[in-house]
Amino acid sequence: MNRDRLMWFVAGVAAVAVALGVGELMAGLLDGSSIIVAVGALVISLQPPGGKDLMVELFGTNDKLALEIIIGVGGMLVGGLVGLIAQRDMRGAVAGFLGIAVIGYLLMLQDPLTTPVSAAVSVIPAVTGGLFTLGWLGGLVERTSYSPPAGGQPAPAPPTAPWSAPPIARRSFLAIGAVFVAAGSFLAVIGRFLGSQVSTVGPPIAIPSAGETLPPVPGAADLDIAGLSPIVVPNEDFYRIDTRLTIPNLDSASWSLRVHGMVENEVTLSYADLLAMPLYERYVTIACVSNEVGGGLVGNAKWKGASLVSVLDSAAVRPGATQVVGRSFDGWTCGFPTEHLSGTGSEAMIAVEMNGEPLPASHGFPARLIVPGLYGYVSATKWLTEIEMTTLEAFDAYWVPLGWAKQAPILTQSRIDLPRSGASVAAGAVTVAGVAWAPTRGISRVEVQLDDGAWRAAELSQPLSDYAWVQWRAALDVPAGSHMLSVRATDGTGETQTAERTRPAPDGARGYHQIRIAAA
Repeated sequence: MNRDRLMWFVAGVAAVAVALGVGELMAGLLDGSSIIVAVGALVISLQPPGGKDLMVELFGTNDKLALEIIIGVGGMLVGGLVGLIAQRDMRGAVAGFLGIAVIGYLLMLQDPLTTPVSAAVSVIPAVTGGLFTLGWLGGLVERTSYSPPAGGQPAPAPPTAPWSAPPIARRSFLAIGAVFVAAGSFLAVIGRFLGSQVSTVGPPIAIPSAGETLPPVPGAADLDIAGLSPIVVPNEDFYRIDTRLTIPNLDSASWSLRVHGMVENEVTLSYADLLAMPLYERYVTIACVSNEVGGGLVGNAKWKGASLVSVLDSAAVRPGATQVVGRSFDGWTCGFPTEHLSGTGSEAMIAVEMNGEPLPASHGFPARLIVPGLYGYVSATKWLTEIEMTTLEAFDAYWVPLGWAKQAPILTQSRIDLPRSGASVAAGAVTVAGVAWAPTRGISRVEVQLDDGAWRAAELSQPLSDYAWVQWRAALDVPAGSHMLSVRATDGTGETQTAERTRPAPDGARGYHQIRIAAA
């Protein structure tokens, strides 16, 4: 690539960087969508089987951030191609830039929360900023590329750059282009930060007291060990897993829940209707099926809500309905067997409160499903707007065609929180502690092992319920040297975790959590 082409390429990259940055800033200021988010949503909807696994394997819980960065970099590379077009025909480059903007605008409208006006308010300033940057840098390229004719001929005046800028060295031009890219990236970060400051929409929320309340956590239920996962995870520390790149801001005043499908009486509930129902509280541990052995995509909270079974009873579910499908406002779906509600999942709820507060927007406000005993991808619909009764054969929810199991009870699992993996400890008595869970079955025993020694029973905290995890601890005599610590749990049915290690797909990770420590 000769120098002129390189500079035009950089001009196009910088123009798109500014456009994306301005678009993200406007989206953050106005609580709207952006082109990056819209393209990300398209990529997520079109992901092939195994796509999510690959992203999580490469980037862990930063997979969404990585996707956004990839989209941004990809967009700037496309901008570089537009810059090369501008070298030959600026009008063609402008047309290409506008075409990309139109595609982005149409993708933004796929989000139910985005209106034509809000999308335009984001796109128009972005396009304006990008085209101005392309034109201004393009003028600099023309001046920088100018050289007087040889042979002593009179030199025509150099092309006029915007603001009558003087010719500059090519290296200086590249530095200016880098400044524009950095400025666009900075605006994007600011816009995304503003957009993350989501609060509930609608009138002030006063959730009625529950008819069935829970007492404060008893002292015996919390081992009170520094660094150990709390028995009830605070909302701000609770894991978040969903397919959204941004947190939706739904209005509780206009929200409604529709129950339909294989029912005799279709039901539509407003938020006020839901709050008027008998509410109850439960401690329930929920987990993501993507959680690796020893991972953090699991948490326990106190949830308050209305009985899902009661809502379905009011709709009079028809015989033959074997699947409950939850649908989010943006069309995301999950589904689980109806029979689960007549067994260990009978206390499934439409939750409106989490740890004594209205559901945070990031965890499903105004309402979500909490179904004890099932992984979230088949049960825990956030931003719930529909419940459809159908059959297991008639419908595959979002993750099933992507290779995940259609039925997914949470497996019995345990985790070592202390010491940390790779930690150095003093030889002698070492406290090992962690959590274990088997929602709906409870935990009856946790055992720890040092290297290949005998399994030793750990002390368990007092269970909050069979739906909630427990803490555990054990004191081990650890000699100097490098050691492997292992943990396994046995649930309330007497079934002990298997030692065989598996990946999360298709129905949850299996195996003992093991860490290595060094004692001196």
